Amino acid sequence: MPGGEVCISILHPPEDDKYGYESAAERWSPVQTPETILLSVISMLSSPNDESPANIEAGKLWRNDKKEFRKRVRKCVRDSQESAWD
Repeated sequence: MPGGEVCISILHPPEDDKYGYESAAERWSPVQTPETILLSVISMLSSPNDESPANIEAGKLWRNDKKEFRKRVRKCVRDSQESAWD
């Protein structure tokens, strides 16, 4: 977010989502445990939702050219690893 504002729902109270990113049913609630959160992350990573991607370009690439998608992801990871020590 511009200005360093964080839009992760676990970090702000459960109210109307001013970013229009998630429905009330998708928001974090205190009944969720570390186990359920990790299972959700694993599920998202193993079966990405390309029907409603947060990153439109990446979603299209995932759907249409998985080889190029994987190539870009590898480059992004390498770049991130290199800059982590700067």
